[in-house]
Amino acid sequence: MSKIAVLTNDLQYDLVNKNQERIDAVAEATPSFSGFLKDIRERGHHVFHLQLINREDDPVAERYEGGRLPAQKGTKGAEILPVFLEDSDILVEKNKDSGFYETDLHERLQDLGVETVIVTGMQGQICVQTTAADAFFRGYNVWVPSDCVVSARDHDKIRALDWLDGYCATVQPSSEIIRLIDETGELPRKVFRTP
Repeated sequence: MSKIAVLTNDLQYDLVNKNQERIDAVAEATPSFSGFLKDIRERGHHVFHLQLINREDDPVAERYEGGRLPAQKGTKGAEILPVFLEDSDILVEKNKDSGFYETDLHERLQDLGVETVIVTGMQGQICVQTTAADAFFRGYNVWVPSDCVVSARDHDKIRALDWLDGYCATVQPSSEIIRLIDETGELPRKVFRTP
């Protein structure tokens, strides 16, 4: 049984199509990102998609122009983009940025024997960062593929990756993660040293 799972964040129609910056960033990342997910599946590892479902009564949920609440349950806008999705993947609904906040993600990962999570998706400085930190707090070995993280603004992505690498995750290109998995069957746990 695989001890590795990829967690994607917010690869949904409403969230990706919010503005041209997000559309462009996702389009640029898609070839390596979808290729990485394919490689992970071919090696027998798990892929979880963390799907944001906004609740109408959530006072802090972002509303789009005209007051429209995006990514509502049962809408096309909440669906994961097909280029990232396969039938074998697992969907976990979340109502906040972190995939662990008030969800059963931890229990589902534990049931599968997962020890290492590879956190990906959009946006780097929000959902990727909070999900990775929450995974770290729960004792997971956390990896982040730098080319499978998207932010509308490059400086937000760079800042997020620097923070993650300095705190709770190992940040490497997806090709290096696959190389390590192929060579050793696992990903080494980072040893953290605080200054």
